[in-house]
Amino acid sequence: MTAEADDGDLLEYVASGSDGARRLHLAVPDAYCATCIQTIEEALAGLPGVCNARVNLQRRRVQIDFEADCDPATLTDTVTRSGYRNHPIDPADVDDKDPALRELVSALVVSGFASAHTMFFSEAIWSGVEGDTRTLFYWISALVAIPAVAYAGRPFFRSALAALRVGRANMDVPIAIALIATTGISVLETRLAGQHAYFDAATMLLFFLLIGRTLDHVMRGQARNAASNLARLAPRGAQRALADGSLVFIRLEDIAPGMTLLLKPGDRLPVDCEVSGAAGAVDMALVNGEAMPVEASAGTQLPAGALVLDRPIEVVATRPAGDSFIARTAALMEAAEQVRTRYRGIADRASDLYAPLVHIAALATFIGWWVAGAGWHTALLNAVAVLIVTCPCALALAVPIVHVVAAGRLFARGILMKDGAALERLATVRHVAFDKTGTLTTGRPRLVGQVFGTGNWLPAASAIAAASNHPLAMALAEAGREPMPADCREIAGAGVEARIDGQVWRLGNARFCGAQDDGGGEGSRVWLAREGEVVAAFDFGDDIRGDAAATVAQLHGQGVSTSILSGDRAGSVGRVARELGIADAAHSLAPQDKVAAVEALRQKGPVAMVGDGINDAVALGAADVSFAPAAAADVGRAAADFVLINDRLLGVPFALWLARKADALVRQNLTLSMAYNIVVLPLAAAGMVTPLIAAVAMSSSSIIVVVNALRLRLQGPPGLEVLK
Repeated sequence: MTAEADDGDLLEYVASGSDGARRLHLAVPDAYCATCIQTIEEALAGLPGVCNARVNLQRRRVQIDFEADCDPATLTDTVTRSGYRNHPIDPADVDDKDPALRELVSALVVSGFASAHTMFFSEAIWSGVEGDTRTLFYWISALVAIPAVAYAGRPFFRSALAALRVGRANMDVPIAIALIATTGISVLETRLAGQHAYFDAATMLLFFLLIGRTLDHVMRGQARNAASNLARLAPRGAQRALADGSLVFIRLEDIAPGMTLLLKPGDRLPVDCEVSGAAGAVDMALVNGEAMPVEASAGTQLPAGALVLDRPIEVVATRPAGDSFIARTAALMEAAEQVRTRYRGIADRASDLYAPLVHIAALATFIGWWVAGAGWHTALLNAVAVLIVTCPCALALAVPIVHVVAAGRLFARGILMKDGAALERLATVRHVAFDKTGTLTTGRPRLVGQVFGTGNWLPAASAIAAASNHPLAMALAEAGREPMPADCREIAGAGVEARIDGQVWRLGNARFCGAQDDGGGEGSRVWLAREGEVVAAFDFGDDIRGDAAATVAQLHGQGVSTSILSGDRAGSVGRVARELGIADAAHSLAPQDKVAAVEALRQKGPVAMVGDGINDAVALGAADVSFAPAAAADVGRAAADFVLINDRLLGVPFALWLARKADALVRQNLTLSMAYNIVVLPLAAAGMVTPLIAAVAMSSSSIIVVVNALRLRLQGPPGLEVLK
């Protein structure tokens, strides 16, 4: 959809939440800078009923959350009155066409053609052509330059005009003034048969400006393509198996939980599913980066995007398309792009000051040269050079381009960054705390057997354990396979309480069940109590993750200390700590105890927490930065800043290395962009920079910042094991 929608069409793009809140996404193709963000967000925030408005400059979209009684048409009208074209979009749609890039490329071609021709005639003039011949060459240059500037300068003119209509000035206003002034001076000089015209400078200026703008657009697009490419690979539908055995194709958006789908070799799962038929090999590389196929059997949970390899498999959809792994990943990536980080805030504030300061500087330059007797011609050219050379494109790019490149590289390595600001916090981390079960260990414990109590209490314990997703409970439930009681509830960090035949049963840790645990043994232990009396205990073994030791060693090599914060018993925690070389290990911690431990560690410096369970969620939120494996409980993944999609702990030291490298690049970019403006402004004001040189310098500064950020793609973590 490319035109403004009427009220009926607009409602089709409004999404409603379960709490009555509504959401609308608008495309704002003319948003280019920090001033654009501030203008749109402030205008929408002032409307009654608007809960939140966030502009994503990478995608040139605005996401608006509003109350049910707020008219969506008011939102689009407000953005239009702010000076920005807009139209509603469906964020789930993936469109390979990019009209903004197409316009920039065509403008770049036209300006390049005009630059070559005007430069050809300028060379003849510079060689000594005089009189009528020189005037003729100027007029020929004008015939080429004027329509070229009018056509190729549209992105700048349109943006500047929209800002001026609402009484604001963005970075395109001085650029538009510079283009018009340079071309106008040249026409006037030609009409008066003057000695100097600057058609070549005007077209070359536009050419270099468009190089910078196009490069900016392309780099932003490429840097965020990881999640977009994943979405493009999702199929548009699948074959649904009907009750009579026939198959019918069903579109992606119409697939609902509970539908049975038949996937042939070469098909990708359109939504998250559970295998219901025969086993088959599935390629999960697109999802978790692992090259080895997974053997999927009945009951295996498969995310959207997984590829069926060797034989047809029958699956049952477990989530709708809008809540699939791919959809959640894309939403989290976009949310990360929208986060305002500390460095980004600095850059945005600097860009906000740009418009008034640069216009004052240009006016002061013009007045200074005029008063000095240089004449209006020289004074105006020097003022135009100031307008051009101080464009803060590099400053606006300095922070977001680094963060978007970092997010893309993390995602390519199986690490999903949910919060862009977390990348800055991670760079300062000097301590990492780990949960044990399911984090440092595989989370697939084996029931060793009943070690306390007379009689066989496994059936009762297995039935109660079925109410929990804790790894120990799941192993116990699998061992007995008893039906779950109707009246039971899970208490995070403690266990499960059930009421059976009027009696209260508890299954969980020693404190919860009222047992006396001496901490002996090196396995995990679960207790069973009936009416407050301990009747049995069960021991479990759990293997340490294959990459846990390498992860801890690499963190220590990066100067980061480690510790274990676990709710498990002393013997089990101590064994894991000894094998991994972790000196600080706390055991038998309730969720609130983990929070207190994290807060104590934070007194010594920023802390990262890695955990997977419901009992870790609060501690994950209390830490400065948090990680959760892909297999973590939903609440754990929701609380974490980073999700390890490939379920490998080596993602933690890799992310730490990348965060430190990104922090260094952001500092370099901010220094380069600010130093550039500090150096070139006085030179331009002193008349030592022509408009053409100013255009080259300004575009070069943007290119330098982008290329510096792209170093993050090329560099590898020295001394760290490479993630496959």
